[in-house]
Amino acid sequence: FPVIFLTAWASLLLLADLFIPKARKGITAILAAVGFAAALGIVVEQIGQTGVGFSGMVTLDAFSTFVNALLLLTGLLGISIAYDYLRRMGIERGEYYALLLFSVAGMMLMAQATDLIVIFLALELLSIPLYVMAAFARPRVESEEAGIKYFLLGAFAAAFLLYGIALVFGATQATSFEGIAAALAGGTANLPLLTVAAALVLVGFAFKVAAVPFHMWTPDVYHGAPTSVTAFMAAGAKIAGFAALLRVFTTVFSSVAASLTPIFCVLAALTMIVGNLI
Repeated sequence: FPVIFLTAWASLLLLADLFIPKARKGITAILAAVGFAAALGIVVEQIGQTGVGFSGMVTLDAFSTFVNALLLLTGLLGISIAYDYLRRMGIERGEYYALLLFSVAGMMLMAQATDLIVIFLALELLSIPLYVMAAFARPRVESEEAGIKYFLLGAFAAAFLLYGIALVFGATQATSFEGIAAALAGGTANLPLLTVAAALVLVGFAFKVAAVPFHMWTPDVYHGAPTSVTAFMAAGAKIAGFAALLRVFTTVFSSVAASLTPIFCVLAALTMIVGNLI
């Protein structure tokens, strides 16, 4: 329900923004903050509750509740940073806040997804608004360059993730976590193919969390995007990426985890080394 509420609020905000004068777009920011606060209230009420929805495609548990609360707080902080920054830079437009709401809705859906298809849809829902927000300071060349680079490399990484999901389906005849687990328990899954699929899915997630060596987009995008967008991306996108990464690799690919452990170790070591050098 919080995801549906936030998506509906973002859609209504787009319509309401048409009637808000250009010089008073701060009202749109306040309305967006109200939407985040209301969604956060719904999430707080769900503490301690569990359940599944949409034929098991999404789940409500302690992990998703914690991540959703964290993402909504990130959205509120993102608005507080953007409120004055956009005005000072002369790029204040109401669409920014609607895009922010849509992106957080995708992040929340990613944290709750228990089906690989839903994870992919959530990834696109969180990413496409970020592509636009990275180029929001048009006609500044650096911002437009950040947007196009993020879009092209994001689409490239999404192709890896989608191909990995296709191979998971080929190996287990399922995309839901429950169906994949049943195939593994029944011994009908193709483990070598599942290992290859897991590696491809890992590439898609590693791009989203900017793990080395899949971080090539980060310097140019973070430098060229508006500062408020950079701050939001550096927090929200990483939270959602790691949430999905943890859920997928502890549930779907737990049987091939031993084969992938060296890869995780290398990614972690490289990210730490490059981070320290920077």
